[in-house]
Amino acid sequence: MKQISSLYRKTVSVFLWLAFLMPAQELQSQISVYQYRRVPADKIDEFIKRETTYWSKVAQKAVDAKRMNFWGLFEKVGGYDLPNSSNFLFINTFSNIDSAWNGDVFDPTKLFPKIAYSQMETMSFTTVTSQIFFHGEDWAEAKGVNPAKDFNYVVMNYHHSKDPGSFINAEKTIWKPFLQSAMDKKQTQQVGWGNASVLSPTGGDMQFNTISYDLFRTLQDALLTPWAPDLVAPDNLDIFGKMRTVPNARVIYRVVKVVSN
Repeated sequence: MKQISSLYRKTVSVFLWLAFLMPAQELQSQISVYQYRRVPADKIDEFIKRETTYWSKVAQKAVDAKRMNFWGLFEKVGGYDLPNSSNFLFINTFSNIDSAWNGDVFDPTKLFPKIAYSQMETMSFTTVTSQIFFHGEDWAEAKGVNPAKDFNYVVMNYHHSKDPGSFINAEKTIWKPFLQSAMDKKQTQQVGWGNASVLSPTGGDMQFNTISYDLFRTLQDALLTPWAPDLVAPDNLDIFGKMRTVPNARVIYRVVKVVSN
């Protein structure tokens, strides 16, 4: 995969990461739209330039006006069937999606009145492969973590279970406290975790109904996810395997640009 120019890989100074760090009551009202995009290899530099130069500033205006909570662009690291699969992910988060989704929240003309739309847009040379609505459920982070410095890679875990609600609840009551303790004691290189449920589409050919996301400092940590040899895992972790209908899929993303409130 073509490497992102270092100009566009700067860490964001205030990094809320998909609005994961919002208070629980605010998290419960938010809806996130995940848009998976396929960008041809010879268009990646232009795509990143346009998205970071123009659309991130449009998103910042919407965040400042409290019409959005979060806009983020992420690049997939590795993958299979690369010519036919998405290689970028947009995440847009709203407290009230009706006030923004069908409106002019992404209208760039007022910010860039002298720039032709054809020089800013990216839809004409990219393909949207999927668009999915999620509801954030829970969050945990390592004690003393510095999001701006430490949240550099996200591992997306896609789960399909017999009962999504029960699976989310088991993550909250079993996995979260175990992981929180491990992160705080530095028994794992993971520094953050969260989960979300799929709102739409569901059923049919959908291969997952919840996701969880793991945060890491480095690609090395994200790939190996090392655990301390003295770590003692709960006896009931096998419940997750029993609830899944298929093994979970695991995909790594690297931050390109984030805008948040």
